[in-house]
Amino acid sequence: MSRNVLFADLYQMTMLRAYFELGMAEEAAFSLFVRKLPPRRNFLIACGLADLLKEIESLRFDDDQLRYLRSLGDFPDSFLEWLRAFRFTGDIHALPEGTPFFANEPILEVVAPIAQAQLIETLVLNQIGLQTILASKAARIVTAARGRPVADFGARRAQGIDAATKGARAFYIGGVAATSNLAAGKAYGIPVSGTMAHSFVEACASEAEAFDAFARIFPQTVLLVDTYDTLAGVAKVIALSRSLGPRFKVRAVRLDSGDLDQLARESRRMLDDAGLTNVQIVASGGLDEDQIDRLTACNAPIDLFGVGTDLAVSSDAPALDIAYKLVEYAGVGRMKLSTGKSSLPGRKQIFRNYRGQEAVYDVIGRHDESLAASPLLSSVMLSGRRSDDKADDLDSMRSYAKGAIEALPLDYRSLAPPAAPYEVKISSKLAEYRQSVLGRLRPASKDGE
Repeated sequence: MSRNVLFADLYQMTMLRAYFELGMAEEAAFSLFVRKLPPRRNFLIACGLADLLKEIESLRFDDDQLRYLRSLGDFPDSFLEWLRAFRFTGDIHALPEGTPFFANEPILEVVAPIAQAQLIETLVLNQIGLQTILASKAARIVTAARGRPVADFGARRAQGIDAATKGARAFYIGGVAATSNLAAGKAYGIPVSGTMAHSFVEACASEAEAFDAFARIFPQTVLLVDTYDTLAGVAKVIALSRSLGPRFKVRAVRLDSGDLDQLARESRRMLDDAGLTNVQIVASGGLDEDQIDRLTACNAPIDLFGVGTDLAVSSDAPALDIAYKLVEYAGVGRMKLSTGKSSLPGRKQIFRNYRGQEAVYDVIGRHDESLAASPLLSSVMLSGRRSDDKADDLDSMRSYAKGAIEALPLDYRSLAPPAAPYEVKISSKLAEYRQSVLGRLRPASKDGE
């Protein structure tokens, strides 16, 4: 049984009862899309699909969940028995994880009996929304690092265990090299990395003794040098190298506070003068993409960045204006007309157009169109069963994301906003269909008004 089958808003369950009692069981299509990009995002990275599909495939109601629904007083036994037999039997089409996308483009489309498609609404929004936010943030930070590795140090600041663990997955797809989160490492096979905390240094009789003890237990460790005085800490690492001689295998020192540019340059000079040219410098301490960009732009001698809070919660853009809307029911196009929240009717496809190897614009068309461009949505679930045999291959997703981002024009890959948004057009066939649905929803009055 699925523990997440009740991860739904109450209105979904009341609508399910209404569909049940009204005999509304025709096939529906729902589209998931982001209405507008957050500030400081030139594109978003689709993420979270594999985790979502696993959840959908396993959705079942058990006796305890049905008892809870009965206790609410709104759901008769006949409806609850109908829920007992619930299985998702629909199809899902989606962007491959790691695909850059833009406002109003469908990330995912669900085609299923309307009650099935409605029940998963909150789950879809939550699972795709979270990882898409975090993968997109990771891509910016990786861009700022200019080829230097980035490690995820954010689990303790993430908003819950699920966000921390699935966030690490999204970060890895977005280009982050490793995580400090062991749960994520085990769950997804992500490389893990870590150093030491100030508390170990403080607990020992002296900083020098802390370094000596830790390096003997973990010879290839990274030593945290800023507990008391950063450059004095670096000097103690140099002294340790002399005392240990050939047994000294320390990989790096970590700077966690202060003027990281100045401290990295002075630390590099000290280490090089001592012959420790192979000892790297790791920087952390409240970093974001803007700080990392400044450090790499001036070529600060930092070999790896550890990023925590800003990455873990996507501090500058922690939420998406993401929507899951009915676009077709019983073979008829449906759309929302609310001001500022209108939607496109019918099932759709995204076609990416290239000039050479560079993506130049997208076209949103109808799902059965065939345009001279690369279609992006593909089938990932058929009749309720996952159909993508590479859905768990994070390294392939990571490599795909890197290539897909690099195919975007330079203006959109940079941290700065582009001169104009990436162009997303609507095909003539979809535009005509939209007009026909509008005509049905807003028929002209007799006097022509």
